[in-house]
Parts: sequence; structure tokens; C-alpha cells
Amino acid sequence: MDFPPKRFPQVTVALPASTLSDASHLRDKTVKAGVIGRALAVFRVERVAIYQDLFQNQHGEIRLLKTLLDYMVTPQYLRRSLFKISPELKFSGLLPPLRIPSHPTEAKASQLKPGSFRQGLIVGRLEDFSLADIGVEKPARVRGKHPLGSLVNLKILRVEKTIEAEVVRAEEIPHYWGFRVEVEESLPKLVGKGYSLSLATSKYGEPLEKIEDEVYERWRRAESVLIAFGSPSEGLREILARHGHKPEELFDYVVNTVRFQGTETVRVEEALTAT
Repeated sequence: MDFPPKRFPQVTVALPASTLSDASHLRDKTVKAGVIGRALAVFRVERVAIYQDLFQNQHGEIRLLKTLLDYMVTPQYLRRSLFKISPELKFSGLLPPLRIPSHPTEAKASQLKPGSFRQGLIVGRLEDFSLADIGVEKPARVRGKHPLGSLVNLKILRVEKTIEAEVVRAEEIPHYWGFRVEVEESLPKLVGKGYSLSLATSKYGEPLEKIEDEVYERWRRAESVLIAFGSPSEGLREILARHGHKPEELFDYVVNTVRFQGTETVRVEEALTAT
């Protein structure tokens, strides 16, 4: 199977903590998170930054969105070990599979191929080796001693009586390996982290088709790109106004990717797909 390559430049998507607020029931929030997770994976997003968009306690909203996205991006064979039973995951069965390269379908050691990559969970140690659960009937022997319970990326070296593997950095894996989810205190602080190109999405922004050549040229030269989205009830202009900023002051471009939208508002999951 030909795996999709990593996207370059790497893309970070900024989502507000209140992304799921327009869904009233946990079941509906879970379904909405599933749609968002699929869109992130389809377009090979590397990083998701959940930012606090209101001046109030949003810990519960942040925890719910992060837990659901983290659960989705974790290989199925490691979910029981990494996630305890929690209220946030009550309807996790409604989350669609991502079917990304880090979610292999091979469940037998005989199906593994040297040179392939898998995620593993360190479950034991043996002299100079660690033992990792990689989703087959026996653990892989991993060179070196690694902390118990740590999640590692592995390259399969050989498959004989034992499975031997080595830990590799995510940068060494040539194909798309899913997204990581992180939490940011605020959108202004996130934008200030020095992205090569930053884009704010807004229905009041410049129509993308008017500036797409200029944006494409900047994108082609960039090493990192940030794309920020507003919430179901407020756009980026309203969110940033509480911090005393305008989108034009912080972002390289403010773009409208859904020109002549037929609905009063565009939902986060719809804006993600359109952008």
C-alpha cells in the first residue's frame, strides 16, 4: 500500500475550546468531534491547537475535545491501555476510524514487514531490551531501556521467533502519521509563536480567489503554517477583540474561503473542509 507523504510545510490548525458548544448532548458533541477528526486526518494536519476563546473556565470543554481527538488518533490496539473509562468517552463507539498509516490493520506477527513502522506501548523490560505492545500476539523487543507506559514510534527490524524493533523519531517516518493535540492559553499567544505563515478564516476576510496566488507563493516558501478558526457563536474578530486585537494585526492574511455562503453561519467542521 502506498502511504500518503507528510505535508510540507507542516500545518497547525487552531480550534477554539467552544468548538463543540453548538451540540447540546454528549452524543452529538462526540459525532461532531468525529467529523472534525476525520477532516484533520484527510488533509494531513500535523498539529491541533485548542485555544481558550472565552474569559471563563473552559477546562471541561477543552478536556472533552482533546480527549475525543486524542482517542481518535490513537491506534485501536492501544486505546484500552491508554484511556481509562471516563464520561467523555461514553459515546466513543460513534467516532469513525481514521484509517491512517499509524493505524495498521495487521494483527498477526506473521503479517509484519521489516522496515515498516508502528506505534507501541512499553509494557516491560528485559536486560538491555524493552518490551512493547504493538498490537500483535507477542510484544516486540525494543533496543534500549524505555520508561514503562511510554508511547513510542517503532521501526520493525526483523520478524522471526521474536520481533525486534527500534525507537524512531516522528521526523524519521516518511509518511503522514496523524496529528497531535495540544492546548494553548489564548489565540494571540499561539500566533506569536513565530509561524512562517498565519491565516485567519473569516466571512469578513478577503475572498481567497483574489489573493490565492500571493498566498500560494508564501505557502510554498513557508516551513510552518497556522490556520485559525472561530467558534460556532463568534468569529475570530469577536474573539480577538476581547484581547484588544484585530485579526489583521496578528495574522498575515484574513481570508474568506466560503464566499457567498448560503447559510448565516459556517460550522467549524464545514469551514475546515472548505479551507
